[in-house]
Amino acid sequence: MTEPVRLSKRLSDMVGCSRREAELYIEGGWVRVDGQVVETPQFKVQEQNVELDAKARLEPASAVTLVLHKPADYDWDEGRKPASRLLLERTHWPDDHHAPRLLKRHLTNQICVTPLERAASGMLVFTQDWRVQRKLVQDAALVENEVIVDVTGDVSPERLQRLNRAPVIDGRAIVASKVSISRQSESVTGLRFAVKGSRPGQIAQMCEAAGLQVVAMKRIRVGRIAMAALPLGQWRFLAPFERF
Repeated sequence: MTEPVRLSKRLSDMVGCSRREAELYIEGGWVRVDGQVVETPQFKVQEQNVELDAKARLEPASAVTLVLHKPADYDWDEGRKPASRLLLERTHWPDDHHAPRLLKRHLTNQICVTPLERAASGMLVFTQDWRVQRKLVQDAALVENEVIVDVTGDVSPERLQRLNRAPVIDGRAIVASKVSISRQSESVTGLRFAVKGSRPGQIAQMCEAAGLQVVAMKRIRVGRIAMAALPLGQWRFLAPFERF
């Protein structure tokens, strides 16, 4: 029996490429070991059958960004029930027409950059891309979030006007939100909030100060990216042409 060797070395010897090129092929999901895709260059092989896909391309692994429709009662960060648990192959939206070939590395080292209340549902953004992280974390106060909020209480013109004033949250003056009525029923009024930044608790404090009680909350847009038809509990790739 032969001694185990790294998959990258076996592939390099097999196809006559450099070790670095072999690593790129493996990390790109182009290499199968006994019919199973292996994305780890240091994976040890002996007598197994190693195949390089005929469509293989030499290209470095690129960072990706994911959009998730978070159900209520999941934590946006690493709490006791983190939404990152939903980033699975089986929860990838089937209608994600701009998705690249799904690789294991796409679902690892993902950082959520859009805080959201645990009780709220709606759009979360996870990314491996430092440029997206900088945009949605360092420049968060400049990025508009659109949130649909169901409240109880009388949404009078005076209360709506109060919601549209610049609030003071935790002792800090916050940029005024754009608040309008999206729907009304006998017991619940739906409000559309366009707020700058992602500050969990801000909208609830604003509503409480206006004498209204939040019963449901759903974020539907971050910057220029809308959640649109993405189903609850599923995720999609941010398309190459999309910008926040």
